[in-house]
Amino acid sequence: MLKGSCLCGEVRYEIKGEPKKVLMCHCRNCRKASGTAFTVNGLVDRDDFTVTQGKDRIAEFEAVPGVLRRFCGNCGSPIYSVRPAADFVVVRLGTLDSKLESRPSAHIFVGSKAEWDLIHDDLPQFEERPQ
Repeated sequence: MLKGSCLCGEVRYEIKGEPKKVLMCHCRNCRKASGTAFTVNGLVDRDDFTVTQGKDRIAEFEAVPGVLRRFCGNCGSPIYSVRPAADFVVVRLGTLDSKLESRPSAHIFVGSKAEWDLIHDDLPQFEERPQ
C-alpha cells in the first residue's frame, strides 16, 4: 500500500500496490500545473486509488477537454488527474509519502519540453504520448 498527501496534509490518498507505469511528462500542461520542467506520473487502476481524507477539499480544473486535474483547494498541490471514460487515474508521484519501488520507464511529450530542460538519462523519449 502506498500513501500520499498534499502539501498541507488536508488531502490524503492510498494506492493498492505499485503504479502500472511511471512516466516523466514534459508537456506544457504538466509544466504549467506543477511549475517545474516535468512531472513524474504514475498510472494507477481507478479501483486501486482511494482518497482517504479531504475529498471535500479537492478542487478540479479541466485543462484540456476530457482531462480533469484534481488538486488540493487549500494548498494547491496537484494530486491526480482523471479521464472520466478511462479505467485509470494519473497520480502525481511527487505527492507520495511512501517509498516507491517502481522507476520511470520513459519521457513523454519531449516535443514540447522547455528549451532549458536537459534530459541526462538513457530512458526512451517520445515526442508525444506513446501508443
